Amino acid sequence: MGAGVSGANVADNWLKVLSGTTFTAPAGVHIKLHTGNPGSAGTANASVETARKQVDWGAGTPSGQILTASSVPSWTAWPVGADAENIQYISAWSAGSGGNFLFSGQLSVAKTVNTNDTLTLSTLTVAINSASVAS
Repeated sequence: MGAGVSGANVADNWLKVLSGTTFTAPAGVHIKLHTGNPGSAGTANASVETARKQVDWGAGTPSGQILTASSVPSWTAWPVGADAENIQYISAWSAGSGGNFLFSGQLSVAKTVNTNDTLTLSTLTVAINSASVAS
């Protein structure tokens, strides 16, 4: 799987809405870093920096099928010996530990980090392409 939404934890629940079944949205979204594609379970190519950081979406509403985070996380705890780790992807989870994998995405620019470096996401935007419907 390329980067995208979890079939079981996101896409299936969105489709259930079409049949009148509601679902409970996650209480929060937590971001994990990856050195390569996280895969369909969101667990492949995990960074040595293991913390999942919460992101806030604010009280705003999506605009044009795009939602931008109102706060973005930083990571500061690369352990000694973790030099030259190349962060390329993120995964999003419903909890800081455990929880359900929600989606993954590739960073617009990969970042190489070293011991004692800080990595801060400058923005975090989720977009959904809408389909055209012919009448």
